[in-house]
Amino acid sequence: YIISMNSKEFSLIIEGVVKDKRPITYMDAILWYCEQNQLEVESVGRLISKALKEKIQVEASKANLIKIPETGKLPI
Repeated sequence: YIISMNSKEFSLIIEGVVKDKRPITYMDAILWYCEQNQLEVESVGRLISKALKEKIQVEASKANLIKIPETGKLPI
């Protein structure tokens, strides 16, 4: 099944998991989906859309797991 899935379908599934299992992060939703469907996490990497990557990045930044360089601000 995963072989025939595209990134849009995968994103919709993950969005649904996040909505249904609130509060859950996008990263946790992907891990949960992989666990439920006995998939290797590495196998879904190609299915993660740019929009999903951005949402994961925002969550990771808010949790101080990664630092996103600020742009567009002049030093004071």
